[in-house]
Formats: sequence, C-alpha cells, structure tokens
Amino acid sequence: MASGTKNSNGAEIGGRHHGRVFDSTQGFPIWREFLWGALAGAFGESIMHPVDTTKTRMQSAAFVGGIQSPKSIRQMVKTVWVTDGFRGFYRGVTPGITGSLATGATYFGVIESTKKWLEKNPSLEGHWAHFIAGGVGDTLGSFIYVPCEVMKQRMQVQGTKGSWYSMIAKDNASSLKSGTNMYEYYTGIFQAGTSIWKCEGLRGLYEGYWSTLMRDVPFAGLMVMFYEALKDTVEYGKRRWALGSRWQDQNSFEGLVLGGVSGGVSAYMTTPLDVIKTRLQVQGSIKRYSGWLDAFQKIWSAEGTKGFFRGSTARVIWYVPASACTFMAVEFLREHFNDKMQHDAHEVASLSMETNSPMTEVVFELNGKKSFP
Repeated sequence: MASGTKNSNGAEIGGRHHGRVFDSTQGFPIWREFLWGALAGAFGESIMHPVDTTKTRMQSAAFVGGIQSPKSIRQMVKTVWVTDGFRGFYRGVTPGITGSLATGATYFGVIESTKKWLEKNPSLEGHWAHFIAGGVGDTLGSFIYVPCEVMKQRMQVQGTKGSWYSMIAKDNASSLKSGTNMYEYYTGIFQAGTSIWKCEGLRGLYEGYWSTLMRDVPFAGLMVMFYEALKDTVEYGKRRWALGSRWQDQNSFEGLVLGGVSGGVSAYMTTPLDVIKTRLQVQGSIKRYSGWLDAFQKIWSAEGTKGFFRGSTARVIWYVPASACTFMAVEFLREHFNDKMQHDAHEVASLSMETNSPMTEVVFELNGKKSFP
C-alpha cells in the first residue's frame, strides 16, 4: 500500500514504502547528522593538530619545565621543531582524532535534534535555543572526549622520548621539581590510557572534567549561536539584494567563512577557561593545583591577566581554520548526500504509489481482464 500528501499545488510530497515514511520537506534520519559531525570533527582535528600542539605547549610552559617568560608562537614552533622535529607536532594526534569523532558526532547530531525541541518553547526561541543545543551536544560528547583530551595534551607536552627524558634530567639536576617527572613517557593511546588508569585511576583519565565543561559548554554554545546568527544575516542579505539564485548552492562556502569567524571569536572569548583546563590536565599525580578555583587564584597571582591569555593567538589560529573546515565539511555532506538520499527516497515512494494508480489498472485491462495489483 502507498499513500502520500499533496502540497498546495497538488504535487505529491511524500509517501510510504514498506512501512517507512518519506517526506522530502520534513528532513531526514538524524543519524546522518551524527555521522557527518563525526567525520567533520576528525577532519578538522587532523588538519590543525600541529597548531593545537603549539598552543598546548605555550599554555603549559610555565608549569611544565618552569618557564616563566612566555614564548611567542614563532619561538615555540622553533623550539618544538629543534627538540622534537616534525613528529613533535603530531604527538597525541590519535587520541585527538578519537575525541573529535565523538564530540563532533554529538555536537552536530544533538544540535539539530535539540534545536527543534527547544524552539517549540516560546521562552527559548531564537539564538538561546542554539546556545543551549550546542552546550548539550558538547556535554554528551565529553564522556569520551575528556579522557582523549587528557592523553592528547600529555603526549603533546612530552614531545619525543628523548626531549622528555632530557627535560626530566635537567629538572632533577637543577632541583626545581617543577613536576615534569610526574608521569612516564606515553608511546600511544592505549599505553597512555593504561598507564594513567594504573597510576591515577579513573579520576586521572577525567582530570579537569569540570574545567573542560566550563570551557567547552560556553564555547560550543557561543560558536553555534554566532554561526546561526551569521547564517540568518546572510539569508537576509540574499533576500534583500535578490541574491538567492546566484548563491543558492553556496552552503559549503558559507560554512567555511561563517564557521571560521564563529570559531575564532568564541575561541578567544573562552581562552582563560582553556588555560585553567590545560594546567589541570597536564599536572598528573603531583598536584600543583587542587582545583579550578585554586588554579585561577594561583595563575592570577603569579602571572596576572597575561597568564590567562597565554596561547590565545595560537588558539584562535587553530580554531579559525579548524571550525571553518568542520562546518564546511558538514554543509558539504548535508548538501551532497542528504539531498541525494531524500531525492532517491522520494523516487522510491513515488514509484510505489504509482503501482496503485489508475494507469496500472489500464495495463491490466489490456489483457482483457480487469485486475488490481
């Protein structure tokens, strides 16, 4: 049996085939958003990981190794290159991609489903709905993302095995005891996870969990809120200057530009939260900071405002292209795969409905006998 609904012009817009409803105007299974988000998140992380390594090194330099005078981006890049070579920039890339797969999936998947639910509530209409949806999506992904982030950042700080043990020897010789010997060298994601579990337990893998949420919930909410607001502005401009026909297929380009702007602004605004999170996660079993407030107070007293914005430029440099690539990838996948799947589904539904049409009866009557399929 096939059935459908007609729009105001009498055209068929949906149907049922084998118990499944297809509606070219009502969207698509939400699992696609989870899949596109996961792929886009991993894509952005893999491209921008070297910049993230530079940012992490800059933020943790005052704590790991006792370097009090902050290095510029250029100086830190040179330091990583001289001490660790090319491999040093990609330390921790495996847990980084793993975490991005999880948080990308929940971020974009939950955004689409949560937005629709929240916008039904008049008190949460508009951009607040987008902010909450982004925060909820990122929070759900944090259960996988945070352990991966802990492993990733510790591996980034360590660099190569030679430079790590050299730093430990130098630290012991100078009796600074800055904490660089707080954990062993990690050779990979599984060894890192096992080592942290044995030495610090589950708490070690989720070190800085609440500080991560305090950074990522505002960041994720702000980014999607800015992105949706900019998209609304672009759509208004298209209608205002009648650009729809020329720009109707530019979703990927819009995702690239608007995603980059949204990510960059949100990243700079949340840099102080990122600094605190990084310090908490790289300290290991030798605790210099007892918690979020303690880290805030000690950074403020020892380093002032500049301490909270260490690595801010690198963070923005990382998030602008990473967010641009991520949103571009999501829009590209939506544009090229969702539309195709919906079109194919609509054709299947239309074909199914045609089997019950009067034209089918005419075909059966050509044999001299009226019959029904």
